[in-house]
Amino acid sequence: MADTFRLYGLLAWTWIRAAAQYPVSMVLLGLASAAVTALDLAGIMLLFAHAPRIAGFTASEVLFLYGTSALSFVVADVLLGSTERLGEHVRMGTLDTMLVRPVSPLIQIATEDFSPRRIARLLPALVVLAYVLPRLEVDWTVGRVVMVPVMLTSGAVIFAALWVLTASVQFVLIDVHAATKSVTYGGAFLTQYPMSMYAREFVRGMTFVIPLAFVNWQPGLYVLDRPDPLGLPSGLRFASPVVAVLLCGVAAAAWRSGLRHYRSTGS
Repeated sequence: MADTFRLYGLLAWTWIRAAAQYPVSMVLLGLASAAVTALDLAGIMLLFAHAPRIAGFTASEVLFLYGTSALSFVVADVLLGSTERLGEHVRMGTLDTMLVRPVSPLIQIATEDFSPRRIARLLPALVVLAYVLPRLEVDWTVGRVVMVPVMLTSGAVIFAALWVLTASVQFVLIDVHAATKSVTYGGAFLTQYPMSMYAREFVRGMTFVIPLAFVNWQPGLYVLDRPDPLGLPSGLRFASPVVAVLLCGVAAAAWRSGLRHYRSTGS
């Protein structure tokens, strides 16, 4: 495991050094990337300019959901977002080259074109959380304080597992790059808002099928001291770490199965 992290860091640092050869371009691209990421925040603020609450949640509470979702998603995107290019590598045959190198193909794809501009996308979420956490009208018990970093970590792991899982589908269905974004980027958008604004059956699907509700919704209900609109067991609010581990297991199994059945380009 330590060797895996070391190789990942080495390859990522190689790409960062390459990008740093053009410092002005690197900074401008980073700022542009952060600005684009903040557009979702602008949309939320526009909604609150016309309504005091969204699905019964105040501006501070929705910003809390936005910040936790955005930070978890961007961390996962920075670390494993490039895996969505797997289908392209399969189609072009470049995955074969990765397989003969003494480094995991997952690490090679994940660090491909690693750029500081992706890291800059963390800025809007960090600013929002720094602003909103002191303004939440909740009783900050030890449990709620601890839950914030736990939900951020679990959320990032859940999104990371979804990146690998959707990438693994491309071993079989090569031209589904756009469709997989509905799970990753679409999931990030959905979790920025209270799930009580969606249909009940849809929320059940996001809880028990594609477990996006455990990114920030279920633990967020505990932090915000809110009842679950679906009346689900209160224990689910503490299940995010378990869900993250289980989803990682599914993603790892799917990835290994895809590699095991891969028979070069065209298969």
